[in-house]
Amino acid sequence: MNLRQYEYALTVAEEGSITAAAERLGLAQPSLSQQIGTLEKQVGVRLFARTPQGMLPTVAGRAFLAEAEVATTASRRAFTAARAADGDLTGELIIAVYLGLGTRRLPRALGELRRRHPRLQVTLHEEPDPTDMERLARQGTLDMVLVHEIPPGCLFDVHELGRESYVAVLPEGHPLLGRDEPLLLEDLADEGWVRYRRTSKLDEYLARLLADRGLAPRTVGRASQISTAVRLAAEGLGVTLAPSSAIPAGFEPLTRPLGPALSEPVLAGVRRSPGRAEIALLDQLRQQDWPSADVSASKR
Repeated sequence: MNLRQYEYALTVAEEGSITAAAERLGLAQPSLSQQIGTLEKQVGVRLFARTPQGMLPTVAGRAFLAEAEVATTASRRAFTAARAADGDLTGELIIAVYLGLGTRRLPRALGELRRRHPRLQVTLHEEPDPTDMERLARQGTLDMVLVHEIPPGCLFDVHELGRESYVAVLPEGHPLLGRDEPLLLEDLADEGWVRYRRTSKLDEYLARLLADRGLAPRTVGRASQISTAVRLAAEGLGVTLAPSSAIPAGFEPLTRPLGPALSEPVLAGVRRSPGRAEIALLDQLRQQDWPSADVSASKR
């Protein structure tokens, strides 16, 4: 077995078919089928079930693919380390980020990093559910996380970048939009609320806020993206709360600050013994305009 075979199997699992995987890899379909068959013989188990819906990993296949992903990631990192030592910043950065966090600042930082190091690639895991986050952390796949709190099992050096504030988003024409003073959550208790998917950290935060104040407003809808929740609120489905930096352009007039102000720390977790790429991205993140920034570093 070799890393190329691992990459073949991972691509087949991602694409769900030999045909699509072969096209993506630039291989002939029979050649890829033969490679997968050879790999299964070497492993001694069937890795994929051939179904009318495509190539689906078996139970044994899912276990194999999880370790294959670790092996290919380690290989890319070894290549990156070698090239970086020679002054050529290349390879792949793998980052997990909470929903809405750094919506404007992270892309700016990555864009600047890309301009300086055009051969560097980035893979973002946006709001992985807790099980996926734990798996990625356990496998050592992640180079960096951008979060409000470091997930269990993640052994990172932690750097506080600043704080993310929250605002209420109201339907167009709502009478509370004309109020000068900040809104209380109690002001919105009788409104229907647009919430986020239940496994997201953002919805967990909102649920905790409401419970702490003894509030249980009606949930009238759920969205998996902040931009969708804001647009639903704007059209009158209900009200919502969102990070201020994640409000889509043009919707700022529909937002109101909250009192007392609601905010959470923004933490960059960087894997220990980081490479030059992680250090370079952290430097770019620190240069962004994080509100109330109290930049410090600590260990967790």
